[in-house]
Amino acid sequence: MEPEIAALAGTAGTTVVTLMATDAWQRVREGFVALWRRGQTERAEVVAAELDATREDLLAASAVGDHDIEGELQAEWQGRIRRFLTARPEAVEDLRRLLDEFVPSAEAAPAATQHATASGHARIYQAGRDQHISER
Repeated sequence: MEPEIAALAGTAGTTVVTLMATDAWQRVREGFVALWRRGQTERAEVVAAELDATREDLLAASAVGDHDIEGELQAEWQGRIRRFLTARPEAVEDLRRLLDEFVPSAEAAPAATQHATASGHARIYQAGRDQHISER
């Protein structure tokens, strides 16, 4: 089960930090604290404080343009969540249900299709996300 726990912790760590700067933050925070309350009651308030501190760090770093911190914070939470799930494997399904509220499953996500035709000297640039083009 360890690879499954590691993968789930990776997704959860990324999700919780990514959603810290969104309107969904309060619901995400409540969900994670509730998860800890069910699995490690004595640590729930500490986790709540750590979530708040992480959010403050993320927002402060974003305000000054430090975007590298997001990956560092995600890694921190991935580790915390992995350790939590390793100690409480019965919480795996609870965490999956929590993540399903915020991360659409692959089956539910619409498929994206791109099609382009070029002729002559035309150029086509397509991207599924960010695209930066520098031509001279």
